Amino acid sequence: MAKNILITGATGLVGKQLIPALQAEGYQISILSRKQASIKDVNVFLWDVYKQTIDSNALKDIDTIIHLAGEGIADKKWTDERKKEIIDSRVLSTQLLYKTIKETKAPVTTFISASAVGFYGDRGNEILAETSEPGEGFLSECCKLWENAATEGVELGIRVVKIRIGLILSKEDGALKAMETPIKLFVGAPLGSGKQWMPWIHLDDIVKIFIKAAEDEKMNGPYNACAPFPVSNKFLTKAIAGKINRPVWPVHIPKFALKAIMGEMSILPLMSNNTIANKLLEAGYKYTYVNLDDALNSIYNSPTH
Repeated sequence: MAKNILITGATGLVGKQLIPALQAEGYQISILSRKQASIKDVNVFLWDVYKQTIDSNALKDIDTIIHLAGEGIADKKWTDERKKEIIDSRVLSTQLLYKTIKETKAPVTTFISASAVGFYGDRGNEILAETSEPGEGFLSECCKLWENAATEGVELGIRVVKIRIGLILSKEDGALKAMETPIKLFVGAPLGSGKQWMPWIHLDDIVKIFIKAAEDEKMNGPYNACAPFPVSNKFLTKAIAGKINRPVWPVHIPKFALKAIMGEMSILPLMSNNTIANKLLEAGYKYTYVNLDDALNSIYNSPTH
């Protein structure tokens, strides 16, 4: 079983929860960071993806890499330059890790890469399994390049697992916070048709899925990391509003209005991904939150929300 794990993107939403969860299981954690940081009982090493520099000591005795690093998809408007940064931050970082594994002959046996359900693009009601073809558009292209870069590890005899993450529900950040803000301001309404499928997942389950991928040597290739039952945008909007006692307006915010505000990035809330998680269930994964209501209750009834 893996005992020495190197994490990239460790200061992000998933990474911050994953470190203490892995430590509680007895793992020794190292991270790669762009700047010096101090985290209890964690070895911190520096790297610069764009300059392709890395402290090669980061990989000493490491058997598992969990690769979460990448520029935020929704942090800035999608200019051509920004889209290049989003892709490069994922692809170049993966290539740098493999290059360093080869050069240092690091004992890495498992490489777990984040990916996203954006791999499938906007697919309406089509049921999407891991064997489904990739979609079209920038998000799909980004995920394809990201996953292809990760797959190169197979040639090195490394077990590669790709976690296609859905919309993360968390009290800290992520999709829930973005959806909650307009509802709190009494301007909540379904987006577009409101019928688009939203493959949600609780942060606690994402963390557990990454731990299972590290421990279960039978896991291989891509996995849809979403709850077994996706919901529509309209259903999710109403469910959030119900938890914070706010109304949802009966009108829908039309696609053209979102496009005017967000540009090409408007695909994020409008994209329909009717993903299924059969592969994860077949691997024996047991969800903490299968039901949306239970997931939202755990967030909104917590004392820190």
